[in-house]
Amino acid sequence: MTIAVAGLYAITPDESDSARLRDKVCAAIEGGARLVQYRNKVASHSLQREQVRLLLPCCRQAGVPLIVNDDLALARECGADGLHLGSEDGDLAAARRILGPAVLLGASCYDRPELAQRAQQEGADYVAFGSVFGSSTKPGAVRAPLSLFREARALVSLPMVAIGGITPDNAPEAIAAGADALAVISALFDAADVRTAAQRFSTLFEKRSYTS
Repeated sequence: MTIAVAGLYAITPDESDSARLRDKVCAAIEGGARLVQYRNKVASHSLQREQVRLLLPCCRQAGVPLIVNDDLALARECGADGLHLGSEDGDLAAARRILGPAVLLGASCYDRPELAQRAQQEGADYVAFGSVFGSSTKPGAVRAPLSLFREARALVSLPMVAIGGITPDNAPEAIAAGADALAVISALFDAADVRTAAQRFSTLFEKRSYTS
């Protein structure tokens, strides 16, 4: 699988109904999501394992990478396509050594460009900044100004992901600031029609190259 970190990056909600989660993720992919991150902070390990294994066929059939949030063991156990780590979720360099070069590795860098530099040195494939807007998922999250993307672009060559409070209305601001991808939870998966919501985000990237 050739992976471009660009476009709509769908992050799953805390959903206990695995079939419902699969249907929502498949709808997001149909609407144009180019990456999917499995994130469920309240599920047991057995439910997490079940859900990752249920989502993998849907993602693989569409050629969309499935990335596991925070859990190296779960990513290895299920054969996920990637792993995303926060600053307190494990060592990036160690994760790269364990996972090998083919697995996509992402890093949360919050509002700190120096973390992006370190992540690049330690083998990350992309970095994420946020919360770029007020987030209902993480209301107390550190806010990252949009100017940070321009600042970070001078320091790293990796794709940059914007996360936090992103909606179809404010998404153009993040794209114009330099975000290569938009990580979205609520505005995507809380929508009455997930496929249509994904299309709204995806069309924002139609005039933009995916090689940045």
